[in-house]
Amino acid sequence: MTRFAGKVALVTGASSGIGAAIAGRLAGEGARVFSVQLDEADRIETIVADLCDPDVPALIIDNVVQQAGRLDILVNNAGRMVEAKVDEIGLDEWRRTMALNLDAPFLLIRRAMPHLCRTRGAIVNIGSIEGLASNPGHAAYCASKAGLHGLTRAVAVDGGPEGVRCNGVAPGWIDTELNTNFVAALSERARGRLGAIHPLGRTGRVEEVAAMVAWIASDEAAFVTGQIFVVDGGRTAKLSLP
Repeated sequence: MTRFAGKVALVTGASSGIGAAIAGRLAGEGARVFSVQLDEADRIETIVADLCDPDVPALIIDNVVQQAGRLDILVNNAGRMVEAKVDEIGLDEWRRTMALNLDAPFLLIRRAMPHLCRTRGAIVNIGSIEGLASNPGHAAYCASKAGLHGLTRAVAVDGGPEGVRCNGVAPGWIDTELNTNFVAALSERARGRLGAIHPLGRTGRVEEVAAMVAWIASDEAAFVTGQIFVVDGGRTAKLSLP
């Protein structure tokens, strides 16, 4: 398919995992894809920068538009997680998590809006099922993702009259390198239970998240905005047993 022929996309955090899959999917369907992260990414045009710096997002948007002449799709995927309960996390860790997971998407969107208005473009924010519920010790991550879900709806409302759509994707357990390493360290029994908590009987693949993002960003979803799409194999739909 060439749904994105002639379009320009910016994907944050595209060096690996979900971000790399999203960037690859958009490029494979014809988009010119830029990425931004702390290191180089294969096969796409990379801007190496620290999104926790509040001055960086504006420079990134300006850079992309200067090089490509337009911006059609913004995917806010970059994020971080720190393992700490609310009474254990330090203020610096809290603020750095918020800076990357919530402040950077806001600043990128703010700078990108005039360009997206011109192209009647699309924004996709990568949230999490932990923006809807919580695992233990993820206070900052959950708060940041819940905030990103709220920002998604607000941007959809404000951008709608200009033709700019904004949606979110909330992945559940996806087989990224980080999660795969975690699962490998579990006992065989624990690995079996991990699949069992999903009605589909397995964890997800990065390509499945990328497929959802590609649909949301495409003209096929032209009447879809302000939504958070849960991609979790039914995990959050299943009530736990005693």
